[in-house]
Amino acid sequence: MAKDNNYQDLAANIIKYVGGPENVDKVIHCISRLRFYLKDEKKADTDKITALPGVAGALYNAGLGQYQVVIGPAVTDVYDQVVAQLGSSVVDEDATNQAVAATQEQAQAERPHNLWGWISRGFKLLIGTITGSMIPIIGLLAASGILKGFLTLFTYNLNWIDTKSTTYVIINAMGDSTFYFLPILVGYTAAKQLHSDPITVAAIAGVLVHPTIAALWAAPTKGMATLLGIPLNATFFGLPIHIPQYTYSIFPIIFAAWLARPVGNWLKKVLPLSLRSIFQPLFTLFIVASAVLVVMGPVISLVSAGLAAIINFLVTANEAIAGLIIGAFYQTLVIFGLHWMIVPIVSNDIAMTGHSVLNGLINFTMIAQGAGALAVWAKSKRPDIKGLAMSGALSGFAGVTEPAMYGINLKYGRVFWMASIGSAVGGLVAGLMHIDMFGFTGSLIGFPSFFSKSNPNNIWTFVIASVITIVISFVCVYFWGFSDADLDKQKGAKKKNVFKSAVND
Repeated sequence: MAKDNNYQDLAANIIKYVGGPENVDKVIHCISRLRFYLKDEKKADTDKITALPGVAGALYNAGLGQYQVVIGPAVTDVYDQVVAQLGSSVVDEDATNQAVAATQEQAQAERPHNLWGWISRGFKLLIGTITGSMIPIIGLLAASGILKGFLTLFTYNLNWIDTKSTTYVIINAMGDSTFYFLPILVGYTAAKQLHSDPITVAAIAGVLVHPTIAALWAAPTKGMATLLGIPLNATFFGLPIHIPQYTYSIFPIIFAAWLARPVGNWLKKVLPLSLRSIFQPLFTLFIVASAVLVVMGPVISLVSAGLAAIINFLVTANEAIAGLIIGAFYQTLVIFGLHWMIVPIVSNDIAMTGHSVLNGLINFTMIAQGAGALAVWAKSKRPDIKGLAMSGALSGFAGVTEPAMYGINLKYGRVFWMASIGSAVGGLVAGLMHIDMFGFTGSLIGFPSFFSKSNPNNIWTFVIASVITIVISFVCVYFWGFSDADLDKQKGAKKKNVFKSAVND
């Protein structure tokens, strides 16, 4: 909000929903909040206040006896309008100065003091944004993952459904649509979390998964110019760029949701009101979609290609060490969408040789994340968490780890890393026993991919390594990775992040 009349309207609405002028005794502010001393705090309508544009949240702090409305940097402007409407009798300058000083000291104390602190803080914020964006669609992801698992079972394992039939095509579309159009779903939820326009960001995501964009990625690349081994398969105003696989991805569209807010806000300031409704979304879509296609896509592809080369080298050099490293960190690549350059290696292995050692090692990372969610289901006494954890576990065992990771394991961070210990050990054991895989479908439901006529013991290697992975992941998570108390800590951390800068919250 850049104009005084907007602050006047916001101030008037805040006064109205805290119970009216007659309910306000005093009002002060700190560096981000209005702090009301109300005669009756029960008259404040928190839902209506938090729904106001320009308000980031509201709560009653019983310890301080204050009803606090989170505004952000514009707090002094809104405060001035509140005072102008209520009169000078509500002013307490000494209390305001003390609140500002106290919150500044607290903010300074909470700032990281070294490079690692900033990196750690940034990583936590990033993971929080990713999990927060994914939570609204976790149930749909889990359902789709389970459906895809059953379809695999009924086709490749039991041969009940012909993969060339229209029945298969229809059911496969049901199971795959959520993942194929995942950027659109995540774009909408991420935009709501990051306070950008959800419809515009969803439209940007539509650009990324548009059939013509997907066709650029899928087209043959032989003879094309390359950048560090990455084919430059498109040009944008004459600039050679690489179009990667955007379906199934989430990180590029979360970046878009983050960028759309400052771009949209700037356009809102500079565009005349009569043109804003058309040209603000137009320019936001063009600028942000261009930034993703020209910058983020190639960067992610370059990083993925480097990681793929390292992983491929490890598998070739030492299968056991590769199993340990892949088991520990592969699902971390999935979080950021950096695993897509590894998928072509697996596909090429299977197409050229009929088997893939790399895919066999990756398999145990899926099982481990499912086992981690299963441990949460076994330990938690809260029905909502148990339901989410069980659906995540079933989906993980069916070869789709996103519901387990984003719904439970990453959200309560130790679960993810404790489960990764199990996959690291399982991968090490599988590597020591020279696991191989003769199909693409992994996790527990992919067990037929480990039958081999030339090596009858391969299926037993899968069974042994899977049991070890499940047991270690389950035990680590159950005893050291999760407790119901973590739920309260997580909620408290979220509240502190949203309502930060208050003293004694």
